[in-house]
Amino acid sequence: MVVASDISRYPNTPRPTCRGYLHKRTQSAILKGWRKRWFVLRHNGYLYYYKHKKDEGKCRPLEVTKLEGAEIGVDTSSGKPFVFKCIPQNGNRIFYFCATSNQEMKRWLEAMDKAVHP
Repeated sequence: MVVASDISRYPNTPRPTCRGYLHKRTQSAILKGWRKRWFVLRHNGYLYYYKHKKDEGKCRPLEVTKLEGAEIGVDTSSGKPFVFKCIPQNGNRIFYFCATSNQEMKRWLEAMDKAVHP
């Protein structure tokens, strides 16, 4: 795995397709609500997320999800603006994300759509 700090040493390494903070809905038995997480969508179609931006390249991601074949789209069920969901092809869970603006949500949806249909 090539980390962001290695890009100067490996100039031909593609930069991530999309990266930034999103709020991810948590639905565990103990915690419920929205948690701010740092997401990185790579050219290989995998979505990584970390607790903080500074963790990228230094810590293992909290989770890695393959987006190829996933179902993505805007979600209005929460009544909250700028929410979208992702259902990976294996279908064992649904991710709900909340962006800070409509523009940011569209940026993520476009990038994810390219990963879903490579």
